[in-house]
Amino acid sequence: MPRIEINRSGEMEAFVQVVDRGSFSAGARALGMTPSAISKLVARLEARLATQLVHRSTRKLQLTPEGQNFYERSVRVLADMDEAERCAAAGAAPRGRVRLNASCSFGHHVLLPLLPRFLELHPQVTLDVVLTDRVVDLMDERTDVAIRWGPLPASDLVARHLLDTEQAIVASPAYLDRYGTPRTPQELEAHNRIGFTYRHHVPDWSLRVDGRLVELPAAGSVRAGDGETLRRMVLEGIGLGRLSLYHIQADIDAGRLVPVMEEFNPHDRVPIHAVYLGKAGRLPARVRALLDFLTSELTDRLADNRPRS
Repeated sequence: MPRIEINRSGEMEAFVQVVDRGSFSAGARALGMTPSAISKLVARLEARLATQLVHRSTRKLQLTPEGQNFYERSVRVLADMDEAERCAAAGAAPRGRVRLNASCSFGHHVLLPLLPRFLELHPQVTLDVVLTDRVVDLMDERTDVAIRWGPLPASDLVARHLLDTEQAIVASPAYLDRYGTPRTPQELEAHNRIGFTYRHHVPDWSLRVDGRLVELPAAGSVRAGDGETLRRMVLEGIGLGRLSLYHIQADIDAGRLVPVMEEFNPHDRVPIHAVYLGKAGRLPARVRALLDFLTSELTDRLADNRPRS
C-alpha cells in the first residue's frame, strides 16, 4: 500500500537544511522548528530507510557514506521540485496576504505612498501593514517582510538592499529664532538635542571634526520612541533632531525645518534593507511580488540625497 502519511519532501528538506547549516539547531531555525522536532524527523527518516545517515556529536555532524549519497540526491530532487512549481506557477497571478513591517517614519513617508500602485498591479494580494520602531521577530509575529534601517546583525534572515539615506541635523525656524543657530560642535552641546528612547545601530549625533568622526549623545529634555514623534517635536520647536533625509526632505523644502551644522555633516550613508525568512528562489509569489516592487521603486532612490535648503 502507498505510504501516503509520509511527507518525503519534508524529510528531505529537513535533512538538507541540517547538513547545509552544520547542526540540528541551525537547521531547525531555518525551518521554524525546534531542534528536538527536527532531530526526531531525521531519526524517523533513518528508521524508515533502515540506515544511519549522520554521526551525531556535541561538536559537529559527520555524514555516513549513505548519508552523503542521500544528501546529494535529495538536493537534486528538491531543486527539481522547486523548478516544477516555478514553471507551474509562472502564469499565475500573485495572491494572498502579505504581512509587512516597517518603522513609523519609513512607513508614513516612503511605503504608504507606494502601496496604492502595488495593489493596483496585484489586485489579488492583500497587505497587513504594521508600523513600529520596535525590531520584531519575523517568525514570532508571522511577518513576511520587514524593512530594517542601518547595519544588519548576523542572522538567518535574507536581506535585499533597497536604498541608502543620509541624515541631517535640523531645527524649526522658531527654535533657531529663540535659541540661535549653532555654528560649532561646542555650541551644539549647549542645545536641546532630542534623541530616541532606544539605541540605534547608527549614533544619534555624528559629526566630522578636523577629519575625524565625533559622536555626541542625545541630551535633551525629551526623548521619542519612534522617528515620526521625534520629527513632530522638532517641528514644534522643542529642540534639534538628527533625522534621515527621506523623513524630513519635504519639511526642508517647505521651510518648516532648517539644516544646521552642515559643515560638520559626515554625510554617512545608512543602508535600508528588506529582510525576510527563507531562500529567494522559494518565496511565495505574493512575497516575491512585493520585494520586486519595492526594489524597483526604491533602488537608487535618493541617490543624491544631501539636504536641499
